[in-house]
Amino acid sequence: MSHTQFPQNIVLEDEFVLLRPLELTDVKNLLDISLNEPETWKYSLVRADGRENLEKYIELAIKARDDKKEYPFIVYDKKSGRYAGSTRFCDINLSFQNLQLGYTWYGKDFRGTGLNKHCKYLLLEFAFEILGIERVEFRADNNNQRSIAAMKSIGCKVEGVLRNHAPIAGSSNRRDSIILSILKEEWFNETKQNLAKKL
Repeated sequence: MSHTQFPQNIVLEDEFVLLRPLELTDVKNLLDISLNEPETWKYSLVRADGRENLEKYIELAIKARDDKKEYPFIVYDKKSGRYAGSTRFCDINLSFQNLQLGYTWYGKDFRGTGLNKHCKYLLLEFAFEILGIERVEFRADNNNQRSIAAMKSIGCKVEGVLRNHAPIAGSSNRRDSIILSILKEEWFNETKQNLAKKL
């Protein structure tokens, strides 16, 4: 496959989860989390709490996909038959063979269930094995211990911290962002196998 093109319609699934392209009509599928679980976005740079913010969030995500900068997914939990949240490829740079996995959030019922590991496995497999990406980057608020622990548990290695890196949504404060990554050779040598065992 050419490294200059990102596929138009990516659907990734296993027996636990389905990831498909996020659409405007998904407002109804994510509204319950948006209205009832505002803490979901405590550490996010962009919030999707409340209908208006959720609509804006999805519109911006789709525009970024149209501009070929990002590729947002909605996550469907097959076990419960419910939509769980959203995740995306972002900072896509196919000429450098880099991208970032980010904007990941799930409703509280889906945290700690193993759903995230299934999503990350499918996304990493696609990035390294279909797109031929060399490095997948992850970022988090350096205070977000749950997120950092989740990244380390799937095999991410810490690279460093960007100090005072980004404004915190709904606040005048700025956050330090921790940077983690997985390299292609790490995926094939150990990370894929280790992550598969945890599924």
